[in-house]
Parts: sequence; structure tokens; C-alpha cells
Amino acid sequence: MIRRTLQAALLLVGVSLVGFILVDRLPGGPLAAYEANPEFRHEDMVRLQEQLGLDQPLPVRYAAWVGRLARGDFGSSLLTHQPVSRMIGARVGNTLYLMGTAFALSVLLAVPIGVLAAVRQYSWLDYASSTLTYLGLSIPTFWLGLLLITVFSVTLRWLPAGGILPVSGNSVGPGALDHLRHLMLPVATIVLVSVGLYARYLRAGVLEVLARDYVRTARAKGLDEPTILRRHVLKNALAPFVTVVALHLPEVVTGAVVTETIFSWPGMGRLFWESAVRQDHPVLLALLLLGASAVVVSSAAADVAYAWLNPRITLS
Repeated sequence: MIRRTLQAALLLVGVSLVGFILVDRLPGGPLAAYEANPEFRHEDMVRLQEQLGLDQPLPVRYAAWVGRLARGDFGSSLLTHQPVSRMIGARVGNTLYLMGTAFALSVLLAVPIGVLAAVRQYSWLDYASSTLTYLGLSIPTFWLGLLLITVFSVTLRWLPAGGILPVSGNSVGPGALDHLRHLMLPVATIVLVSVGLYARYLRAGVLEVLARDYVRTARAKGLDEPTILRRHVLKNALAPFVTVVALHLPEVVTGAVVTETIFSWPGMGRLFWESAVRQDHPVLLALLLLGASAVVVSSAAADVAYAWLNPRITLS
């Protein structure tokens, strides 16, 4: 873990450097929104560049940005002039609420679907789960989200089309119920896309373990199938499943750009999209570094889970 921590630190430094260069080279530059204003003069542009330090060379600006990061200062938005940390703090709770719920439901549904499909291979249950999972993997997220809105919001009028809070005067039931109704469609969109991927990986892992010699030996010793699954199959089949789950775990923090944008969900994914469209460089850099940190932490967690699931695995 010490070696992983040192590697992660170097990786985050490299990500911050490459990200800073790429964001700085975006077409239009960070002051593109001001340049579009016909009343904004050239003298005003020069003065603003000096105030923001944009007239300095790239290495100097990068060093100043890293220095502020070391003090816990992500800077301020170029457009709203609010601290970036405050903007992220206002959105991260909504993303954890949405993505945490969707992530937990996806895993809870994928485990029984994947295990049953493997245990009853080539049965109607296996074919049905395979068909549903392939549909979920094949349908684009934006199309699925719009389809759910069309059916359940526009046609049936059962659920709200977007947002996180009810429109004033249209509240139905207590606050918890309103939150749940606004949560259902975006969660359903994410779950329908994710659960198929998780289930397929777990099914493949279970099928591979079921063919091992020690499973045949356990059956020859007279152990029943539930005991074999619990003691010998599941723990050994979870390694590839843990990998794919760990790769998607950072989305719980960073959010889902497409889903949050379609459903007007005020989370991290939508903040990234809004900042990218408006070229709000400090916000983009902060979200980039936050996403990279989440990936590094989830990878380390996957390594620990590997060692626990299979002590024979050497982390090198």
C-alpha cells in the first residue's frame, strides 16, 4: 500500500500537469465568454488577464495553481466568481444521493442475476437475463433516458421529468416521497445500463469457478449446492466482478454527465458539462483532479479486495 500510495501521488501530479495544459489549450481560452460581449473593450481584457494571472507563462501559472491546491484552495470560478470548493460542495451531495443509490441497486441486482444465470446455464432464466443485459448494454444512455421521460412523464404523467425538487405548488405528498419520485427515473436509467455489465462479469466468473477441480471434489464429498456456492464459488468468482465494480466506483463521486444533464439533476456531472461549455477553467481542473483521485482510491481499494478474496494474488 505504501508503494501504491507513492505511485498514486506521481500519477496525480502527471494528471494535473497534462490536464492543466489541455484545459489551457482549449479553443477560445478562459475569457471566451467575455470576448463575446461587444461592450467588453480590449483594455478591459488586458486588465482582466493581469488580475487573473493569465498573462504569465504556463509554467508560472501551473506552479501558482499547485501552490493554491497545496493550501486547499481550488480557486474561484471565472464566470460566477464563487469559490470552486463551494460550487463542488453544493453539488457533490446530490451526486452521492443519485449515484450511490444507483450503484447499490445495480450491485444488489447483478449478484443474484449473474449467479443464477451461471448456475442454470442455458436455461430460460439464463437466456432471459442475457437478453435483458444485452439490451441494457446496447441502448444509449441518452436515448433510454428520453424514452423513460416520454413514457412515464409525458404520456403517463406518473413521475417528474427532471430536477431534484418539486416545482412550487405541484408537490405531491411529503418531502421524502417527492425526493423519491424525482429519483426514480435517473436511477432507473443508470441501473438498466449498469446491471447488465456487472451481471455478465459475475456470470463468467461463476462459470469459470464451477468448472474447477475443487468444486467437483466438493460435490463428490456430498456437499449441497448452496454450501458449495457460498464457500467455494462466490468468493473465488468475485475477482473479475470486483474489478469492473471498482472501475465504476468513481462515478459515485464524479457523477454521470449524460444522465444528470438529461434529467436536469444538479450534480457533479452536470457541473462538469456546464463548466466545459462555458470554459470555466478552474472548475474543470478541480473536477478533473477530483475524478483522478477517485479513480486512484478505487484502484487501491480493488487491490485490497483482491488480496482479501484471493490471498495467492501477489500485488506487484
